[in-house]
Amino acid sequence: MERNWIEKLRGEFGEQVSTAAAVREQHGRDESYHETAPPDAVLFARSTEDVSRAVCICAADRVPVIPFGAGTSLEGHVAALHGGLSIDLSRMNEILEVNDGDLDATVQAGVTRMQLNRHLRDRGLFFPVDPGADATLGGMAATRASGTNAVRYGTMRDNVVALTVVLADGRVIRTSTRARKSSAGYDLTRLFVGSEGTLGVFTEITVKLQGIPETIAAAVCAFPDVGSAIDATMEIIQSGVSVARIELLDDFSMGAFVRHFGIDMKVAPTLFFEFHGGRASVEEQSRLAAEISASHGGADFNWSTDADARAKLWQARHNMHYALLALRPGAKAWGTDVCVPISRLGECLRETREDTAKASFPVSCLGHVGDGNFHLGFLIKPDDPRELAEATGLNDRLVNRALKLGGTCTGEHGVGHGKTKFLAREHGEALDVMRMIKATLDPLNILNPGKVLPPVDASEHLKLAGAAE
Repeated sequence: MERNWIEKLRGEFGEQVSTAAAVREQHGRDESYHETAPPDAVLFARSTEDVSRAVCICAADRVPVIPFGAGTSLEGHVAALHGGLSIDLSRMNEILEVNDGDLDATVQAGVTRMQLNRHLRDRGLFFPVDPGADATLGGMAATRASGTNAVRYGTMRDNVVALTVVLADGRVIRTSTRARKSSAGYDLTRLFVGSEGTLGVFTEITVKLQGIPETIAAAVCAFPDVGSAIDATMEIIQSGVSVARIELLDDFSMGAFVRHFGIDMKVAPTLFFEFHGGRASVEEQSRLAAEISASHGGADFNWSTDADARAKLWQARHNMHYALLALRPGAKAWGTDVCVPISRLGECLRETREDTAKASFPVSCLGHVGDGNFHLGFLIKPDDPRELAEATGLNDRLVNRALKLGGTCTGEHGVGHGKTKFLAREHGEALDVMRMIKATLDPLNILNPGKVLPPVDASEHLKLAGAAE
């Protein structure tokens, strides 16, 4: 690859471009176990125009472009597998507009979810998608993120109204208006949400907002085994109990949780609940959830509306990654997730736990079980080929098990380059349609190449692009 494109970028953007080794290294890794793959250069963009001009320069020399937000992704999304330019959007962090009456906000891609919620607090509004990490809204839209609130408020797919996107040739488009529904043309917003930087670079996002509930209550309930906790979850959901969050921690994860955070709780499979609404409604929903939990062996269903206690509980839950790492110093967590129809969740979890019980390293299990999504964490020494191979086998069997049950290889982590090998089995011939879309929008294959779609050689990609024309 010719490197004069870097000099062109420097001439255009000056000190916004860095080729320092430490900066490049930082932008070639995320929070996953995948090896670092640094870009050749990093551009700290400040505007949509910056991104458009940079993409034009890269397109002229067929240089890969990899969008970068906060680096919290979990499947190697930001790795520069073929070198190229990392476009860091974190300095594009302005909240451009909040429309209280319409319950929406437009922000630059580098705004984080916590930043937006701090801004909204005094307006009585909040943005509900909560993946745990303080990720950027652009990254969350790109990976179709969700998290603990998805059972009530949905994922990024449900909460993104419109996007401003820079295409592979530098053109800038807006995917929709702020209207809450439209029958005009193709739904480009849904096409781009979840595309992981392979179809365009997001620079602005319009998202839905919610009113802060009158009452919020958190509850915890311990169960004799994971199966009982899942049975309770399914009955609560199927009974129409309005729950904002239902999180499961297995006994191993609860042990790490109690030890690391010094919280006085029973070490047993545990459900964490949260209820939103008016006080009477929250009390009624909590009572129903407690009754159902008790019928499945749930004990000590304790709920509270105390804001400080609730914040402490969820802060600890969101930092489980570090509690688990503390169990095995020097290890790294290989985090993976799947999602299945909720009626098949018990079967999937039972078979998975039987499989992981034989592992030679610790394995945690936790998840957003209210929508059938759960996560495993393999605490491995990544430089140990035996452990790496064992974890690969466990992950492969987990995904194949989920697909067999009508599920998906990833409920919210995204594909990155870590799960591309499962796309053909999950989507069948629809994968060819995805390739055609990619080839049409990115004929030179410069946008985050090697991610989402299983790789094809350059001639095959160009053939698809030609067919699309």
